[in-house]
Amino acid sequence: MGIDWTQRTHWIFDMDGTLTVAAHDFAAIRAALDLPKVGGIIESIDALPPREAAAKHQQLAALELDYARQAQAQPGASALLEMLRARGANLGILTRNNCENALVTLEACALLDFFSEDCILGRESAAPKPAPNGIELLLEKWQGNATQAVMLGDFRYDLEAGRNAETATVYIDIDGEDAWTHLADLRVRSLNELSERVAL
Repeated sequence: MGIDWTQRTHWIFDMDGTLTVAAHDFAAIRAALDLPKVGGIIESIDALPPREAAAKHQQLAALELDYARQAQAQPGASALLEMLRARGANLGILTRNNCENALVTLEACALLDFFSEDCILGRESAAPKPAPNGIELLLEKWQGNATQAVMLGDFRYDLEAGRNAETATVYIDIDGEDAWTHLADLRVRSLNELSERVAL
């Protein structure tokens, strides 16, 4: 039996590449920070000595801020969020970006009004995805549980976080890469398609 998406009342979104058009050049960010070409950027920084790591985190935040100011909403983002809000769903953001840049991004995309600021969690709010901690914090805030929740994202860290928290998972596969479908309960090619799939 499939998931009844209309009964899912807690919706947690990745931000970059999910609600926004993917713009981050991660290879360029790694090069600018002199980090290894493979592995998570945050994890690579955290493995450095504390003083060096702190400086790299500041550099990373500055680079991300440039992307945040230029962010554009993914087609269908506003309509999807409006539909979910109208049915009374709780809406949250869980990003590996920092909170300040998340706010700038959502403001630039005219999506900030859909989210309470205390439901926008960045890498300083909880252990970053794929850890489930951020999802668990939001569910605790909403007094909900994993069986009522959905984690949505465009990358394996998002879907693994959902799996680790035992929520339903939605893979936003804009480019049709089919890379992380095995981690998802639902794969869609656009937010407009998702709206159609989860509509009442």
